[in-house]
Amino acid sequence: MDTSTVNEMIAVPPGQVTLTDRRTQRSWPVELAPYRLGAFPVTQALYAQVTGARPGSTEGDRLPVEGVSWWDAVRFCNALSRHEGFTPAYLVHDDAEGVEKVEGLDGPDGVNGIEWDTAADGYRLPTEAEWEHACRAGTTGPRYGPLDDIAWYRGNSDERLHDVGGKQPNPWGLHDMLGNVWDWCWDVYDAEVYGTYRVLRGGGWFDEHWSCRASARRRSHPSYRVDDVGFRVARSTAA
Repeated sequence: MDTSTVNEMIAVPPGQVTLTDRRTQRSWPVELAPYRLGAFPVTQALYAQVTGARPGSTEGDRLPVEGVSWWDAVRFCNALSRHEGFTPAYLVHDDAEGVEKVEGLDGPDGVNGIEWDTAADGYRLPTEAEWEHACRAGTTGPRYGPLDDIAWYRGNSDERLHDVGGKQPNPWGLHDMLGNVWDWCWDVYDAEVYGTYRVLRGGGWFDEHWSCRASARRRSHPSYRVDDVGFRVARSTAA
């Protein structure tokens, strides 16, 4: 299957996931309604088709888009929603990018110049709980299969990006949940310590094996663009 511009979405069942943070030694359960998640990270071809831009340091239609900020990902979600006739999930204020204020971080909406319309049917970033639930796909270990079979990471990537879909998917049909590129998630990482920094999940092509785990959390400023960070899209669905 040509995955260069395809936007295949996988139906993810409802469930519960327990998130953990090694730094703070916290854990917290999250109940999840059903949703849909991209079978692949957003590719360079799809990103270019929707936005006309090709960010990143390496070109290839089937490579995951990288070198995109969290704000780039949010704006792509809205552009893809309009492109496919859905209601955009985000209201983005024009002067939002780079804002450092942290008021209102007790909830997911209205944070730092952006509002998430949870009733909208358009594309959005997954929450980190949605990401981990989908990554695990009913499995309970650190990974959903042998790492070399499911992920491009430092041990087998030749320290470069690879086309999406080249490794085995997880039991729910999701590819590259671990390795290749980190995925931006919606959530703020830790407002009290890191301010507006957002959650990254999944590990990338340059990471050692211990970073490519279902529970591993990383963070980055929403305006930063990094060569092993991309994203995949989600959509809310009715129960």
